Amino acid sequence: MRQQKSPQIDEQALSKKYRTSVRKLIRLWKNGQSDVEIAAHTGIDLFTLREVKNDIELAYRKYRLEKKKEALAKSQASLKRQIFLRPLL
Repeated sequence: MRQQKSPQIDEQALSKKYRTSVRKLIRLWKNGQSDVEIAAHTGIDLFTLREVKNDIELAYRKYRLEKKKEALAKSQASLKRQIFLRPLL
């Protein structure tokens, strides 16, 4: 089984929106630094940092919801096909 890739976040658009390097922020979060440490290191206030994190989380939620809907539609389509092919079961 292959592992699915995570959704691609438009880092350039977010970087332009918040006027900071979103790629750098993501890397710092992945390294385990807290929001306060990142704010002190980069000079970004905590409110802006929280907004960036919320935008990223929202993009991931939308991606997971789309995948869930696709899987549900696929399973329902296969059930309809099975009922059509085997109506007496």
